[in-house]
Amino acid sequence: MIDKMTFLNKTESTYTIHTEIYEGPLDLLLDLITKAELDITRLSLAKVTDEYLAYLASLQQKNAVEVSDFLVVAAKLVQIKSEALLPRPIERLEGEEDPAESLARQLRIYKSIKETSQWLQDLEVKGQRTYIRLAPPPKTEETIDLSGVNLDDLIELLKSLYHFQEEAAPITTVITIPRVTIKKKIHDLIDQLRIQKHLSYRQLLPKEHDRIEAIVLFLAVLELIKQQYVDAMQEELFSDIQITATDKTHTDQEITLALDA
Repeated sequence: MIDKMTFLNKTESTYTIHTEIYEGPLDLLLDLITKAELDITRLSLAKVTDEYLAYLASLQQKNAVEVSDFLVVAAKLVQIKSEALLPRPIERLEGEEDPAESLARQLRIYKSIKETSQWLQDLEVKGQRTYIRLAPPPKTEETIDLSGVNLDDLIELLKSLYHFQEEAAPITTVITIPRVTIKKKIHDLIDQLRIQKHLSYRQLLPKEHDRIEAIVLFLAVLELIKQQYVDAMQEELFSDIQITATDKTHTDQEITLALDA
């Protein structure tokens, strides 16, 4: 890793230098092209050659091992710029690689990896790398001090409860938990999609935060995707999922799923 220099061009030959950190020659090269607002092409590589060489001139006190990779890329840049100044393109031997195309390809790959690395780092900062289930608080066994209680006391307590206990009211209403099945949820979704082609997954979630029903909904959507009755699209991580009916949803009058077997 080598100190990074940000150049502010005052004249053709002087620079103001601010020290940061560069990961390597490709990092420096990408930074120069980005600040010049150029695409990664043969022309942009030729344009930033002078800035790159100016940076190398500032590394005179660094050891050869640290600057060797930078010198290799510098040699390629000088070759690319010199070829760009020629009146006609260089004729290359069969199988000989164009240094400009090779360096531009390496730089595009490096840029993609760097952007992905930054995206993963942002997720980690936001705490979205993993989800953990916090352990419940430890259960403590509550104890009752019965050292001052004898058998006669317990008998008297039992008698008092027996004589003064009110007769319990008869149960007239039985409360049952509604049973939600994946099969029923699938057919409900199909019915909705035949009326409305696009559905929002978040709007389909139960309003009462019923965990079981939310799980059943998710499994039903997965089954419909598997059987190609719907397409699902999510623009970015953790965003809403748009569910769209396919032609199969409207053409199949009888929905046959693996769950029916």
